[in-house]
Formats: sequence, C-alpha cells, structure tokens
Amino acid sequence: MTLFHRLGTLLLAAGLSACAALPAPSSTGPSSTTDPVSTATTANRASPADTPPEPTAAATPTPVTGAGRAVGSTGSDPQLPQVALAVPTPVAAVVAPQDLWERMQRGFAMPDLVDERVGYWERWYASRPDYLQRMTDRGSKYLFHIVEELERRNLPLELALLPFIESAFNPQAVSHAKAAGMWQFMPATGRHFDLKQNLFRDDRRDVLASTRAALDYLQRLHRMFGDWHLALAAYNWGEGNVQRALRRNQAAGLPTGYLDLRMPAETRDYVPKLQAVKNLVTDGPRLGVTLPRIGNHPFFDTVRIERDIDVALIARLAEVSEADFRTLNPAHNKPVIMAAGTPEILLPWDNAVLFQERLREHQGPLASWTAWRVPKDMSAADAARRLDWHEAELRQVNRIPARMRLKAGSTILVPRDGHLDRDVPEQLADNAQLLLAPDRPPVRVVRVRIKAGDTLAAVARRHKVRVADLAAWNGLTPQARLRAGQTLQLQLPAVQSAKAKQKRSQAVLAKAAQAKPPRRKTAGPSAKPRATAAATAARPEATSPKKRPESLRTAQANGGR
Repeated sequence: MTLFHRLGTLLLAAGLSACAALPAPSSTGPSSTTDPVSTATTANRASPADTPPEPTAAATPTPVTGAGRAVGSTGSDPQLPQVALAVPTPVAAVVAPQDLWERMQRGFAMPDLVDERVGYWERWYASRPDYLQRMTDRGSKYLFHIVEELERRNLPLELALLPFIESAFNPQAVSHAKAAGMWQFMPATGRHFDLKQNLFRDDRRDVLASTRAALDYLQRLHRMFGDWHLALAAYNWGEGNVQRALRRNQAAGLPTGYLDLRMPAETRDYVPKLQAVKNLVTDGPRLGVTLPRIGNHPFFDTVRIERDIDVALIARLAEVSEADFRTLNPAHNKPVIMAAGTPEILLPWDNAVLFQERLREHQGPLASWTAWRVPKDMSAADAARRLDWHEAELRQVNRIPARMRLKAGSTILVPRDGHLDRDVPEQLADNAQLLLAPDRPPVRVVRVRIKAGDTLAAVARRHKVRVADLAAWNGLTPQARLRAGQTLQLQLPAVQSAKAKQKRSQAVLAKAAQAKPPRRKTAGPSAKPRATAAATAARPEATSPKKRPESLRTAQANGGR
C-alpha cells in the first residue's frame, strides 16, 4: 500500500469517529434540512384558489407551531413562535346548467349584427310557433353533440344554431341545388371534406360526419376571412364569391364588412336569420317566444358494429322503430348496414345499452343482404333471372327507374344465398355506384337521301321516328331545313321479333287487298283472261302495233263499263 493510500485511510477513519461523537438531533425541534420529496409535492399541489375547500373544513384559523403541530398538542414547545395559517376564500361551486339553451348562451361569442333585417326575421319566427316547435323537436336530438364539438374546438356556440337556418334541422332535406343534410353540403364540397356518397350511404346526411365536416369548413373560412359574418356568408354563397365581392369594394374604396358587400338576397338574409334565432334564445320573452326546454345531456350514444347487420334486426334488438333508427342514422337508405363502411351506428342513450346486451346473446344470421357487382351490361329483368329474384323487387330495393338498364361495374343489393353469403368488403362499401343507361333495343343505322321538298317531320313520319330523335341523330335542330341530296342517319331497331314481323306482313297484305279493285265478268274484250307476265314476255313483239282507239282503252280501264 502506498503512502497516499495510507494517509487517505487514516483521514477517513478520523472523519467517521468525529461524526459518531456528535449529539443526536432533538425530535421535537424544527428540522434544519428540507426533504426534497416533501418540497416537490408541496410545489405541485393545487393552490387553495384552484381547489374548493372541503365541506368540513373549520372556518376559524388554528395556531400551529413551526413544526406544523397545533398549539396545545402533546409535545408542543411554548417557546416556539406561533403562526396562524390564512384560511382560503371559499370558491363558488360551478353548477352545470340543466337546460341546453342556458349552456349555449354562456358560449355565445360572435358580435351581434345590427340590421333591420334582424327585426324582420325575429317577427317572422315569433309568428310561427308551430314551425319553431318542429325545428326544436328535431334539433333536440342533435344539439348536444354539436355543442360538445364546438366547445372542444373552442368555437362560438352560435354555430350550433346554423342548422336551424340551413335545413330546419332536417337531415333528409335536399335543396333545389342538390345540397343535402342538416348542414346542406353540395356534392362536390362534401367529397372535398371526405363525405362519402355512394350506393349504400350519403355521409352528407350523417350526423357525426357532416357535423365534423361543417365545423372543419367553418374554421377554414374563419381563418381565410378573419370575420365570422364573412365566414358565414362564404359558407352560404361560396368563398370565391365573397372574395370577389371584397375585391370590388376594395377597388372602389368602399368598406368591406358583411353589410357593405353586394350579395344575393339569400346571403343577405343569412346572418340576420342566425342573429334572429340567437335573439330568440337569449331574449325570447321580449319577443313573446318560449322555446321548448332541451335537457343538457346526450340524446344518443355511439355503438360499434363488426359485421353487416339488417336495419330491421337492429330496431328489434334495441326496441326502437325503424323510423327512429333512421332519424339518428339518416345517411343509410338501404335495409342493411355495411360494417366495413359504417363501423358505428347511433342509438338512443338507454337503447344503446340494451342493444349491445342483446346482440351478444343473439343466435343466427345478422344480415340477409349482400352486394353483387354486375359483370356486363344487362337489363333489370336479365339480372333478376340470373339471381333468381323478382324484377319488381330488384328495382324497388335498388331504386332502378323504369326503362333503364344496368351497366357493367354497377353494384346492386341482393338477398344472400348459398353463393352470395359474405359481408361486403370495405372497397365496395365505400365506393359502390349504381350505373344506369337507357334500356333501348339494339339499333341499326340507316342512311336516307333527302328529296326535294322533304322536311324533318316528313322523314320522321315516313320512318316512324320522333322528329326530336331524328334531329339529335344528325346534329340538327327540329326546325332545320333540308336540301335535296342531303343524307340523314336513322337509328332503327336492329332485330324484330317473329311476332312483329308477322304482324307487319299481315298489315302489308291487308293494305294491298284494299288498294286492288274487284274484278267483274262482262262480255266483250275486257272479259278475256288477262295475260300473265310470263306469257306477255314470251309473245313476240309486233313490228307495227296498231294504236287502239282512245275510247276502247278507256272502256277497258273502266272494266268494260
């Protein structure tokens, strides 16, 4: 061992001896060191202002010692200073509103619009209590979910009233411009926000999907314009139209607020309508309106499904009517729900629990329908024969109009059997389309040369076709003039049935019989049997035929009279 090692050992031993000789600290005195764990816990504990006091907390401050024990307790030291802890100020308990209207009022954050149109629409709604009742009854099923989503995104709760203006909270509403659902999405806008529109469902009507898409769109518009009134105008009129209106006003040195823009009447009334409904919520008694109460609790619950299942079975297991089921699941218009495309359904809150319990106990098939892709162009009758199904039922279930045929690649809903008995795959459940074409017989193209004086109407009448069709086949207008030598195309049936051929032959013979005059037997030259064509052809031609008198030719033509 080296000298340095020995010196180190001696110094360590001396230090240990000195520590052992020190007196032990008193257990009743204050600690001279701070426990880091206790410090960290105290630092992270909620302050009295953040945590409401316990109901049993004493209202009178209790003197305590520096060690933390109350004065007068066993082992207290009267010589230590006494410190009184301040009692935290009681915090008023936050009571959740029982009525959803009250909850919404707390979240109203848009600036009020002051305009004479607001007063007009206040009076319009107030004078129609039945209309308000119907809107509120429908909206009561969906409002709680919309309010929850708005609060989660920190958006103004006035937006929850927008379906009142768009669709009167009717998820099946369709506008003249083909906008659909309670948020009224156009087809192209819906696809942009990932709202599926196919044979089995239209997500523009789906409560959850359309609400998500509408709030996404409104948030984007607000970021674009920085003003909620302009964002709402763009939601109704289109963002491009609002941008052009803003540029026009800017170029003219005019203000660019909502009320300053030139816009269609519908958009001009859009925000005033919303403001009027907001005023009915916040100040209904002044307007003579009492809105029906809506409970501040969810109306429906989300239930996950893993297999295709019939709507009728869902309704039976959940003890709801099919009409009530479709009210909460309006995107579906078929008798079966495809799990691959719709893994969740909505049911009334209490019925959702009942459905899940009964579904676990259910024995037997869940779905009696599946999807079939049409392999080639065919009529509905041909498809029905191939599937051993009635044509009328096939058309009704798949909504195939009369005189329309199925195109290759179409998907239709068919009953399950031994060969078609599987759940619909995701690709088909998300993208299935019904492709139709006019159910016309095969045609042959016939070309006709126009004579002097012909018109489209005359040619169409001659060939038993419509003037509009004849004009369309040749790229003409129905009033177009024709010129001699012009060629027209006609599309006529390619094959006639045997029955049609026989009928046409009979008609030709009957017409010929009516045109041929009856022959009478009389004396004279006309009574001689008429020579046949063969005999006439075989008879040698006279070199210098005599011309018969005119009177004789006339008499023979008149049958000898």
